[in-house]
Amino acid sequence: MEIQHVIHHHPLSFIEERSTITDCQGCWRNLSGPAYGCERCGYFIYKSCLDEHKAEVQSFFHPCPLTISTADTCAHCFVCFKYIISNFFYRCKLSCRFEMHVECALKPMVEYSDEESTIQHFTHLHPLKLVDSNQKDEVICSICEEPCSSSSSSTYGCMECKFFLHKSCMKSFPRQLINHRIHPCTLIFISYPYRENACDCCGERIVSRMKYSCGACDLNLHVKCALFPTIDSEVAKEIQHFSHPHTLALVQNDEEYSSEPRCVACAHICLASAPTFRCSRSCDHFFLHKSCYVKLPYNSVNFKHPFHPKHLLTITSLPYNDHIRTCDACFRGIDSTFLAYSCRESECKFNLHLDCYNQRSSITFRGHQHLLTLLEKTPDVTCHLCGVNYRNFVLRYVPCDINIHLQCLPSAPKIIKHKSHLHPLILTKSPFEYELNSYEEEDEFYCDVCEEKRNQRELIYYCAECKFITEVKCVLAEVLSLISKDESFEREILKDNITKMEIRKWHVENLQQKYIKLHERREELEAKMKELKGELDDVTKEIETTKDLLGIITPSG
Repeated sequence: MEIQHVIHHHPLSFIEERSTITDCQGCWRNLSGPAYGCERCGYFIYKSCLDEHKAEVQSFFHPCPLTISTADTCAHCFVCFKYIISNFFYRCKLSCRFEMHVECALKPMVEYSDEESTIQHFTHLHPLKLVDSNQKDEVICSICEEPCSSSSSSTYGCMECKFFLHKSCMKSFPRQLINHRIHPCTLIFISYPYRENACDCCGERIVSRMKYSCGACDLNLHVKCALFPTIDSEVAKEIQHFSHPHTLALVQNDEEYSSEPRCVACAHICLASAPTFRCSRSCDHFFLHKSCYVKLPYNSVNFKHPFHPKHLLTITSLPYNDHIRTCDACFRGIDSTFLAYSCRESECKFNLHLDCYNQRSSITFRGHQHLLTLLEKTPDVTCHLCGVNYRNFVLRYVPCDINIHLQCLPSAPKIIKHKSHLHPLILTKSPFEYELNSYEEEDEFYCDVCEEKRNQRELIYYCAECKFITEVKCVLAEVLSLISKDESFEREILKDNITKMEIRKWHVENLQQKYIKLHERREELEAKMKELKGELDDVTKEIETTKDLLGIITPSG
């Protein structure tokens, strides 16, 4: 007879007697009587040990089902915070990583009434008793983190554990949060014994031993951060936003707009007509439109992006007045006063502009294995096909640092029809020699569609009959639609004799040049650091000398 039990991942066979010396995985006594076992894993357990523990229970202290388990290492109980040294314990069936003693999981709950001045609450193992009004001055509510004396609400607490809660906080305290603004998954309340977690909202350590957590995404929030009023509340004067460690207060004084602050999300000037929140403390640069708050995506904390598959990204404020960061997609600088996507690994330094997060549609190129993403603007980037530096509409795969100009694709349409002009337009370089040979900065060459200055060395779409010129960006929709419909893609690649080997060769050469430049830059920085270290040593020595002199001439006592 075989059974499938949650305590082991393989079926367990029933064993009447076992002659070889084996220990029971439940009580660690020598196995001699009726038992269940898995010969493949050498896992055996007394039938009595298995029968006396329920395979699955529901505890008052945790909303998810708990399953029985045995372990070789010591763990902590998430309710009483003591070591689990018994052979059995219960752990969350889902992804909460919640573990507890068998006796804590099966602890009978006693119903108390207000008349008895005692309440059993799921946040704490022991019953909470009404705190005398004279003691309220000395205690803090573990939910709202406010002094209990500052509230008219009654306070309940456990004097043994120094754990206290406002009655009003207890009544409004949910076991789980669904569709939370910070995270799309359900957040589960967990009391836990450890203190090393940092809040993924404010970045500070969680020391209260209580948090809201998503185990599947490894996301943890302070109780206060999770329960802080959000923008969804029409009357909220203060909110908590996951991108900033401090609370944000609604701007109610029009004089605060006199300095023309810019929104950290959209970079537009904040005006009195648009409701705006600002940092309630000393971060004078942090202003956020209410409308921008709503637009920021749910998956802004702990998510993977195709531009950076190695680590998780989060949307955050970069360190203010830090050295200039660069967007790893478009290579443009990121102003530290604005929000950006940043790698959670501090040593990685990977960053993205908000507008580089949602890119235009990606395009397949047979000379490269990955999809190439169209970036509208970059600083000078060398194309792997033509070797020329352009700034507009570069197809790029960030992890490989490969770049191809849109108009250099073999499948880029050579002739298009566009509503901006009556005749067909041909893809070509400038037909005017004086344009191609001009290196004067004051010379200006214009697009006939947008009437703005253009780079005379970029390929254009041109009508020879009318001398009509348009940049690729002004006919982009037509170009992209024709690329996606092109069925002669393979023929174009063969015709232009572009092979994967050539792409790889160009890529290697480009990376070698980049490596040389980075190495030279590192040597410059190391020399500067050496110079600064010498200056620092001189200042430190001077400080010590001055200190010694002060000790000599200043009378003691």
